[in-house]
Amino acid sequence: MNSRTVAVAVAALCATASLTACGEDSPTKAGGVAITATDSGCEVATTSFAPGEVTFTVTNKGKQTTEVYVYGQQGAGFTKVVAEVENIAPGLTRDLKATLGGGAYEIACKPGQSGAGIRTAITVSGGSAAATAEAEAAYDREIELEVTATGVAGADGLTAKVGEKIEFKLENKAAAARALEILDPSGKVVAEIEADANGAAETIVPLTGAGAWTLKVEGQGMAEVEKPLTVG
Repeated sequence: MNSRTVAVAVAALCATASLTACGEDSPTKAGGVAITATDSGCEVATTSFAPGEVTFTVTNKGKQTTEVYVYGQQGAGFTKVVAEVENIAPGLTRDLKATLGGGAYEIACKPGQSGAGIRTAITVSGGSAAATAEAEAAYDREIELEVTATGVAGADGLTAKVGEKIEFKLENKAAAARALEILDPSGKVVAEIEADANGAAETIVPLTGAGAWTLKVEGQGMAEVEKPLTVG
């Protein structure tokens, strides 16, 4: 096959291949839905989806480290965390996988990893009941604890309902690793995570019983801190 024939064959392949990169300029890999995060924008390549698992390919083109959340509707607002990816440095690309049921969602890019974020609305419609049920198994909401050199913030007066699935997030801004233990009313440790210095970690815990739960933060060079969580 001569070079002209090869060129024609490659051109034909590129014309017929759907959602597949051909060349070096494609912003996403095969199957990924591109999210372009900047310091002032959150651009999603498409805003209409069928139920099921979706892989988003997030590229940070801003100057600040960012994180991206997929929020589902809860009450009058979009506060139910469905999926997230954190610590995306400028110029970095990372994947975010989310299982979506039918309904409305918002994608939030958070430059500086704080605040409500810059949001883009997406819609999920059609598909099977099984895919929707799987998506509804995501956790109900997030509880975040922020550890600094001087203490623990963001976890005072916590309450929850029996049966809720909570994502506990440990945001560590200290210079050493920190651990979070979640203890049920009997004092049993039901989950434990560790965040490196200036890093983050998260875990999902179903609150299976009523009573006084405890969130315990500890690490080298700090006094142990306990935060109560009342579940009823």
